[in-house]
Amino acid sequence: MLRALPSSLARNFLGDSPRWYKITIVAFLVANPVVFLLIDPFVGGWLLVAEFIFTLAMALTCYPLQPGGLLAIEAVAIGMASPQAVFEETRSNFTVILLLMFMVAGIYFIRELLLLLFTKLLVAVRSKVLLSLAFATMTAVLSAVLDALTVAAVVIAVAAGLYAVYHRFASGRGAGDLHDHSDDRLVHERHEGDLETFRASLRSLMMHALVGTALGGVATLVGEPQNLLIGDTVGWDFGQFLLHVAPVSIPVVIVGLAMCALLERTRSFGYGARLPDSVRSVMEHWDEGQSGGRDARARARLLIQGLTAVALVVGLTLHLAEVGLVGLAVIVLATAFAGVTEEHAIGKAFQEALPFTALLVTFFAIVAVIHEQHLFAPIIDTVLAQHGRAQLSLIFLGSGALSAISDNVFVATVYISEIAKAFHAGDISRHQFELLAVSINTGTNIPSIATPNGQAAFLFLLTSTLAPLIRLGYVRMLWMALPYAAVLSVTAYLATVFLL
Repeated sequence: MLRALPSSLARNFLGDSPRWYKITIVAFLVANPVVFLLIDPFVGGWLLVAEFIFTLAMALTCYPLQPGGLLAIEAVAIGMASPQAVFEETRSNFTVILLLMFMVAGIYFIRELLLLLFTKLLVAVRSKVLLSLAFATMTAVLSAVLDALTVAAVVIAVAAGLYAVYHRFASGRGAGDLHDHSDDRLVHERHEGDLETFRASLRSLMMHALVGTALGGVATLVGEPQNLLIGDTVGWDFGQFLLHVAPVSIPVVIVGLAMCALLERTRSFGYGARLPDSVRSVMEHWDEGQSGGRDARARARLLIQGLTAVALVVGLTLHLAEVGLVGLAVIVLATAFAGVTEEHAIGKAFQEALPFTALLVTFFAIVAVIHEQHLFAPIIDTVLAQHGRAQLSLIFLGSGALSAISDNVFVATVYISEIAKAFHAGDISRHQFELLAVSINTGTNIPSIATPNGQAAFLFLLTSTLAPLIRLGYVRMLWMALPYAAVLSVTAYLATVFLL
């Protein structure tokens, strides 16, 4: 028994992950103390960041929480960051954690209405270009008045529901049969090709939708978490923020929607897959069946979900409370008036959100290392040493590059704090302070779409249960985001330098 223990521990370590992946993570854990303690702490810090990004890139091989969490625990153990620094980083992002815990769970309880609406959209719009534009425009508008991560949670829930409907049909399962839509073993051979095409179509729609959240998120005070921070620091209300950012946000939205249509037309970078006729037919029959078989209680449930959705929009638009607390109110309203009162039934709503919340807190530990080891200091110091338009340009480029590597909220916090100090010290004028604030906002919102770890909404999609269903991994997300990131970053840069 003792002889079998080492091999059993090795097999249990990171579960069913490939052996090479397990060896790689062990090599990381061995190398970090050597590099950090014996060679150079600065190099050791950057090595840790690269390793953590690797775990995100391999999210379909192993959920990043476990390998990333081991790296974070080791980083704290060897002194890269203190436990207090990790706690402070987590506390400063508590609003994001609340959002994930309650808003994502709240969306679960209005998914029936959302699935109904999006299915009708999918059936009604036959042009893939128009459908893609509809998804991108809708998420952009919603993100501008709500919150990008909330909107991402909505479209992910809808896409997962649509996929489940067709996968059940392709597997020959009835509406009342138990079915695991992550298992392809029951899929009939004649439906395999259409299922693959449907996956490709959903991938492109999801990427258009997620880019849409960035297009709308950059424009308003409530669009992204860092927007609130920047607006509060500069002293802008919703209208002032909208007007100051408009010279950049409007060209970015126009170019972004044009890119959406162009990518679908050219069928490049993984876009352009059309919705198969069999899928459309299944959706039509499902919609008809749902409408015809809906009794009075089901209609009452939809009414409550609709009223709850209206309350959600009003609460977030008027910023009546923090986003997470509005999400908690959604849970209470949607469950109380729909008869969902059992604990296990409510618990299902948190299955998607809490693993990602834990991963995000782990990410904050890596951000604490970045802060404690001053990994971004050389770049920030170089940028702040400039003046005038050069400073405006480098702020955008520096914040954009760092946001794509790490977390855009953290980067925005660092930059806005530094320029606020310069303003209060009299080193820059009020006008320059406002211009730099816009540059930080656009820099942290637009170039960060280049990588899944740049924005929480993209990372949420990558680590969601939907990603493996539609075969959307880190590298594929990088490839599909590339044209958007390149064109929109250039557009935002030129607008920042020449239109502000």
